[in-house]
Amino acid sequence: MVSSSPSSLSPPEVPMELHSTNRKKLLDSLRRHLTESSRPLHGFVFLQGGEEQTRYCTDHLELFRQESYFAYLFGVIEPGFYGAIDIATGNSILFAPRLPADYAVWMGEIKPVSYFQERYEVSMVYYTDEIVEVLLDQYNGSGKPLLFLLYGLNTDSNNFSKPATFEGMEKFQTDLTTLHPILTECRVFKSEMELALIQFANDISSEAHVEVMRKARVGMKEYQSESMFMHHTYMYGGCRHCSYTCICATGENSAVLHYGHAAAPNDRTLEDGDMALFDMGAEYHFYGSDITCSFPVNGKFTSDQSLIYNAVLEAHNAVISTMKPGVSWIDMHKLAEKIILQSLKEGGILIGDVDEMMVARLGAVFMPHGLGHFLGIDTHDPGGYPKGLERPKEPGLKSLRTIRELQEGMVITVEPGCYIIDALSVPAMDNANTSKFFNDQIIGRFKNFGGVRIESDVVVTANGSRNMTKVPREISEIEAVMAGAPWPLSKASNY
Repeated sequence: MVSSSPSSLSPPEVPMELHSTNRKKLLDSLRRHLTESSRPLHGFVFLQGGEEQTRYCTDHLELFRQESYFAYLFGVIEPGFYGAIDIATGNSILFAPRLPADYAVWMGEIKPVSYFQERYEVSMVYYTDEIVEVLLDQYNGSGKPLLFLLYGLNTDSNNFSKPATFEGMEKFQTDLTTLHPILTECRVFKSEMELALIQFANDISSEAHVEVMRKARVGMKEYQSESMFMHHTYMYGGCRHCSYTCICATGENSAVLHYGHAAAPNDRTLEDGDMALFDMGAEYHFYGSDITCSFPVNGKFTSDQSLIYNAVLEAHNAVISTMKPGVSWIDMHKLAEKIILQSLKEGGILIGDVDEMMVARLGAVFMPHGLGHFLGIDTHDPGGYPKGLERPKEPGLKSLRTIRELQEGMVITVEPGCYIIDALSVPAMDNANTSKFFNDQIIGRFKNFGGVRIESDVVVTANGSRNMTKVPREISEIEAVMAGAPWPLSKASNY
């Protein structure tokens, strides 16, 4: 039965227990590490939350979104906070900015510290100008209290997290190496409460993708699809933020992997015969989704579009059905590559032995990015390369955001793709090692094809995996939905 509302969903309540559970998880891991290292169980985990940013030199405040590690531990949506966890007692302490009186005139009510204590379910709340005296007062050890600060490399972005700073820090000892790897590893494994938020972000984003698919028309602009997606997830899901900048690529733009940025702003007109590649995901209470749908803008697949699409879909489905604890992610990437190369061979685009193509790293010509990445509070959630894991050097594999073995509780995207990118295919066709694999007569047909990506968010379960994304994937499903069929398709549907 089709709902009369454009959405069957409503934003769920967010239990603050989620963040107290995250804090307990960190505390348990950190205490275990300190015990194994014969170090005392004293000191404080100490983090600085995000600061509001103005647009360059103006007074225009950009919409604030909390720093991700701070969001994970405390769930605080406001800027300017600090947070501490007392390792000896387990007490959690928030430090709120002391706001000037005229804040109440321009920005609204100035909340008392009791409000934040109740809202965020922490042990105590003070003001940021009280950090030194409160921590010294709470500390029961000898000598200067030790602060475990967050400093370490995000292996996805190659940026370092910024350790907290405050006036009076010289009264404390600081440790810059212990916290980051332990807290990052905590974030890799999702609790049931975290999974519920990621599932909701997937549900509302899946629904929005279907809405965009239904309304796609030749002559529209790419940004109109972006606008529809953002409207739906905000209007019906309360999602004020997207997880990342929407990629709404059609035609040859769909071969631009990170299309949609300021210099390529989703502004092309949809043309008859185009494939669309729409990579869009909403975020709800910090937790995100990352979904890509590819479909013909006119609602009907051509044989060439079907060939590329089904190659990617077969890879996508094979990976998800193979995923379980103990499986190597690098093996999953190679599985996807092999299936795509085999399909391209069956379609006459490639010729020769698929195993030889794999040795020559031909898969990276058609899928230069990694198969997927951890997903959670960040689209590219950290933890892909813990200490001791080296990033591969070979084409395609060097783009993998993790090569870890899968474990229960990980959430990872599965996003194989197949693209005709001149910057990669032309050199490969000129290279003596790879030119023999190309059927020049047929590949020319695909010169301006663009690309196909199919991306779902998958949680690793005890003995397999569960796909959290609920969008049409089979060609018959996509064509039916674009022709007006309800989604999910009913068994009695005549489409």
